[in-house]
Amino acid sequence: MASTTEPTTLKKEEEEEDDSRPAAEDEDTGAQVAPIVKLQEVAVTTGEENEDILIDLKSKLYRFDKDGNQWKERGVGTVKLLKHKETGKVRLVMRQNKTLKICANHLVLPTMSVQEHQGNDKSCVWHAADFSDGELKEETFCIRFASVENCRSFKDKIEEITESLAKDNKDDESGDTAASLIEKLSVKGKDLIEKLSVEGKDKEEKTEAKEEPKASSEEKKDETEKQEKSEEN
Repeated sequence: MASTTEPTTLKKEEEEEDDSRPAAEDEDTGAQVAPIVKLQEVAVTTGEENEDILIDLKSKLYRFDKDGNQWKERGVGTVKLLKHKETGKVRLVMRQNKTLKICANHLVLPTMSVQEHQGNDKSCVWHAADFSDGELKEETFCIRFASVENCRSFKDKIEEITESLAKDNKDDESGDTAASLIEKLSVKGKDLIEKLSVEGKDKEEKTEAKEEPKASSEEKKDETEKQEKSEEN
């Protein structure tokens, strides 16, 4: 029994030793192969360089198809709320994972209202004028998050922005009203000054007209006295 099993065992050990030996290293010839095409680094701009990120959450976006009367998926990716550093305008942008294709791109306006989707506390719906397809279109969106907390954070941030925008618009309207009143008062004041100036001028002309006859009567009196004296002589 020993003579029949030992060769088999040794053979297996030899095979294992052969497998465990490292393969011969490739010989280094020192030759250098130049690349066929030289690639240059290209700066890629996203259009978000002058914007601050207010929120950045992973989500799935749907668009309501009016013709088919159904929700259609727009993509899975990250939704961002971006505030422009100079103008202060806020926009909603969502890009698809991997392809980075834009599936939502619109301004957040004071009239924008985000509501919880019926029957799902992880989803929100809203209406906006979207420009993701290169033209302005009225769209109804539904977005779904991985958690209730993310959905609430998104909804609360939108409400915070719209309330701030509405307040700013109200202040601007008050400022415009005040400016309009000041302008009206300025116009009225200018008209009053012109009116007083005209009245003063008319009064002055009448006074001069009254003084002229008086002066002429005195001249006549002097001439009469001179004539009388000459006759006496």
